[in-house]
Amino acid sequence: MILKTAAPSVPLSPRAKAEAPVNERPAGDSTVTRGALEHELDVHKIELEMQVEELGQTHAALEESRNRYRDLYDHAPVGYLTLTKRGTIAAINLTGAALLGIDRSKLIKRPFTAFLLREDGDRWHHFFAALLKSNGKGNDEFTLDGGLAQPLCVRVDCLFPVEGDRRLAVHVALTDISDMKRAEKTLHEQEQFFRLVTENVDGFIAVLDTQGRRIYNSPSYARLLGDRNLVGTDSFLDVHAEDYERVRQAFYETVATGIGQRLEYRLSMPDGGLRFMESRGGVIRNDEGLVSKVVIVSNDITERRQADQTIHHLAFYDTLTQLPNRLALEDRLQLAMAASQRNGRYGAVMFLDLDNFKALNDTSGHRVGDQLLVQAADRISRCLRGVDTVARFGGDEFIIVLGDLHADFAPSAAQAGMVAEKVREVLAEPYILEVATGAGVPATMEHGCTASIGVELFMAHERSAEELLKLADIAMYRAKLDGRDTVRFYETKEPLIDV
Repeated sequence: MILKTAAPSVPLSPRAKAEAPVNERPAGDSTVTRGALEHELDVHKIELEMQVEELGQTHAALEESRNRYRDLYDHAPVGYLTLTKRGTIAAINLTGAALLGIDRSKLIKRPFTAFLLREDGDRWHHFFAALLKSNGKGNDEFTLDGGLAQPLCVRVDCLFPVEGDRRLAVHVALTDISDMKRAEKTLHEQEQFFRLVTENVDGFIAVLDTQGRRIYNSPSYARLLGDRNLVGTDSFLDVHAEDYERVRQAFYETVATGIGQRLEYRLSMPDGGLRFMESRGGVIRNDEGLVSKVVIVSNDITERRQADQTIHHLAFYDTLTQLPNRLALEDRLQLAMAASQRNGRYGAVMFLDLDNFKALNDTSGHRVGDQLLVQAADRISRCLRGVDTVARFGGDEFIIVLGDLHADFAPSAAQAGMVAEKVREVLAEPYILEVATGAGVPATMEHGCTASIGVELFMAHERSAEELLKLADIAMYRAKLDGRDTVRFYETKEPLIDV
């Protein structure tokens, strides 16, 4: 016999009881039915409370989002407004109201054109009409002038809404670009000023990159290098070959140190000529403080150089014979004595005086005498080496300085004697001189003129330049006393005495 055991009874939860089919509930159990209903009401109450709490949180989040949007909208750095198709203001943020200079409550329904500069009114109407017609977007720049202490330049960006209330025709963003416009105006004025300066300045202005390539050259460069496009070309290519490396080195030192330098150098011209230039450099740095460009301001000093050379020539050269004068002689003699000190070789000083020259001046005039002096100077010069010097000492007197002779006295004296004899011989040759006649017809005459030459040797600075000239002068007077047209040496190392 098999016994059947009843399955254990599992109590139902209130929620389960509430959800259990009615036919499964014990029949006639009113207590159970009431408890289940109460439990079900509690559940619904809890769920309702949860929904209310969730709805409250959603409402708070929505309010927070709305406030955040309002803050972003009202206090955005850009003015936002909405215009109707008639161009009146339907909505505007606080920034936009501040740009228009009027309280926001007084702006609604007012036409936007009321706040534009009068000169911009017609342009705005054409712009707005085109925008409505295209149902698209556009931008332009206008000047606000309503209620403001000073006009503001604004960029107007407009967008026609794709969806939404089509009566609110256009969304507009206003950006204050007054500072940018002022900066652009200042920059434009500076550019005009720079262009005015560079186009009218006598000098030359160049802007180079850090490799020496030309970025900008003032129009004046056309006078030097021809009317050609110089942008991107190597600025060093026009520098004379002998100055090329020195100029490049100075440029790269300026780039490396940021310190400009002053240079004088030569430029090779397209026609083969040379121009002397004086340049000063300065640098332009980028935001990181690094040198990005070099500005070179140059002047053509060719004429000044030529004037300096002319002045120098007038100061140190005889205007008649073009030989060094007494001032230049002092410098040349000191250099010869210094060279003797370095190389241990003798030098010589010759004092030369033309014989009976005064008689020619007295009979034929100074113009004829000047011709003889010029020819005599040329003859003497052709007898000398490049290291030697002949100078006009005054009147018909000439000084010759020989350098780099011999380390011993006797060979040096022999060398000096040979040169002196050669000079004496060429000076004794006849001179052909132009003379004036009574009829005014040019004529020539042959004239003979000799020279008396005194010689003194020197080693280093054993004697002063003044002493050497005096000894050579004494020797020259000895030559005159001995009949002129001859050469005499002082030939002594004793203290100088007057004779």
